[in-house]
Amino acid sequence: MANENGGILEIGQLKPRENFVPLPYRCVSFQPYHGAMTAEVIQDYLLSREVYRRTNIVILHGPDRQYAVAAVQRAGSDSLFSRVEKVEVLGLPHDCILIEDPNTDPANRSALAQAAVKHGVSPDQTAIVIGMFDHINIIHHPNPLRLRVVEVVPPNPPKLLHMAEHVLSYADLPPILLEPVIIDLRDLAATVTPEAYLVPCRSGGLNDLGAPVYFLDERPKERENWTLLGCERSLQFHRHYYGDEPPRVEMCPRMLTTPDRCPTLLKCCLLEYDIEQEGNRVIVPWGADLPMIERALHRLTRDLAYV
Repeated sequence: MANENGGILEIGQLKPRENFVPLPYRCVSFQPYHGAMTAEVIQDYLLSREVYRRTNIVILHGPDRQYAVAAVQRAGSDSLFSRVEKVEVLGLPHDCILIEDPNTDPANRSALAQAAVKHGVSPDQTAIVIGMFDHINIIHHPNPLRLRVVEVVPPNPPKLLHMAEHVLSYADLPPILLEPVIIDLRDLAATVTPEAYLVPCRSGGLNDLGAPVYFLDERPKERENWTLLGCERSLQFHRHYYGDEPPRVEMCPRMLTTPDRCPTLLKCCLLEYDIEQEGNRVIVPWGADLPMIERALHRLTRDLAYV
C-alpha cells in the first residue's frame, strides 16, 4: 500500500488497485533507461541500484518513447539514498500512455483521471502525466468515479457544477469525473403558455419568456394571472404573499430527477443549513458554500479506496 507521506512503500498491494496516484508526487522519479523493456530485466536493473530516500515510484523512459513504471521498496534507512529491496513492475510500454498537458495538476487525483480519460487511457493501463510546471505523476489503472451533477440554468455557468469543479481542484478526494445534467428553465417555461410568468428572482436571468415576467422576490403588489415557475419553497412564499396557489411548473432538481445507482449531487432550497443523503444522492441547500459541497462529495465517496 502506498504511504503518502514519503515513507517506505510496501510492495504487493498495487496491481489489483484502481486509481492509484502516488502523493506527494516528489516520490516519483523519472529516469533514462537503455535496457530491455521486460519485467524481469527491469526488476534486476532496479534491484541493483539505490534510490533517493523519498522515491517510491520509478518511471523509466527508453528510446523510441517507450516507458515503464515500477514501484520500489527501499531498505529501511535514514540515509539520503537507500538500496532497493523489492520491485513491482506496474506497467510496461504497451501498458503506459504518456500525456503532456501543462494544465493538469500532478498533485490532483481528479485532474489526473480527467487527463487519462480524455486521452483514452483504459482502466488496465497506466497514465504518465507531464503536467503543470513540467512536473510528473502517474495514475495507475484509472477508473474514476462518475458523479452526476444536476443543476438548472440560467444563470450560466451552472453554479453547482462550477463549485463542485472548484472543490475538486483542491480537496483530498478520490478521482472523480463530473457528469452534468442540465435542466434549462426556459425549456420548462415553454411547456405552458400562460398570460404571465412568476419566477423566483431576477438573478436567474429569466427576463424574456414570451410573456410578461414577474419576480417573486420583489413581491409584486398586484396578483396577476400568472403561472409560477418555481419549487415548493416558492409556492410557500406565494401562499404567504397572496393566500392562494397558482398554476405551477416544477423546477426543483430534486423533484425532476429519479434516484438510481449513479452517485448524484443536486440542490434543493427546502434545505437551509445542512445536507441530506438519499441512497446515492446527496442534496445540498440552494445557497450551499464550498465547505458544504466538499462534505457532500466526501459523503458520496467515503466508501471508496483510492490510495
